[in-house]
Amino acid sequence: MPKIKFISNRPWLSKNDHSTPEPVSKSLPEWYKSADRYAKMPNGDYWIGPDKGKIPTWKACPAIYDIFISGYVYKTPCDIEFFLDQNNEISAKVSDPRYADFIQFRTPMPQFEHPKGYYKKHFAWYPDWAVATPAGYSVLYAQPFQRFDLPFLTTSGIVDNDKVNLPGTFPFFIQEGWTGTLPAGTPYAQMIPFKREDWESEYELDHSMQSLMKKNMENSKKYRVPNGGVYLNEVWERRKYD
Repeated sequence: MPKIKFISNRPWLSKNDHSTPEPVSKSLPEWYKSADRYAKMPNGDYWIGPDKGKIPTWKACPAIYDIFISGYVYKTPCDIEFFLDQNNEISAKVSDPRYADFIQFRTPMPQFEHPKGYYKKHFAWYPDWAVATPAGYSVLYAQPFQRFDLPFLTTSGIVDNDKVNLPGTFPFFIQEGWTGTLPAGTPYAQMIPFKREDWESEYELDHSMQSLMKKNMENSKKYRVPNGGVYLNEVWERRKYD
């Protein structure tokens, strides 16, 4: 089994700090954990479909679940306050002076497509940990997937961490109109290691409407069944991130 290594970037760090990277499955938001797997009526009873089965919600979708539990996360080392300064510009302050360089200020990036709904003045995370992967493996870094509840947007990138083990920096943007405090341990970047491979593409074209309809019918008959769960139980393969 391939092993990812997290290398401390500060002399006082331990395996139990707020910023210690961990499997993303350990940082699931409460709104996800408490969501209903099956649709409910206002009185709390489950909706029952014409096929006499309960109706799955988005919580039952294996594709959504998979991205929630794939990889690892970087987390904030301490509380961070975001506020408007005397010039009405977004600013930040870390609560622990040991992490004064964790938040770095950035000016607008010329010719970089600015995300709508976020302040142009932005910041960069300076991770407490670097990453090392086995030969031939890279890491995708991105905003924690599906975490639309977070008031920031971390930019994405891919690093060949089998060849370079520096922490680097991650530019991020704050949502316009939001001020407040990010608590220590907030996930700010998701990391998914993957093996580098060359790929080719090809196209399979089916111009028969009858054939396409048959495929769709077979797909619905197999997967659109009462209570769902066919893909999760018969197709999906669990991956471990320890």
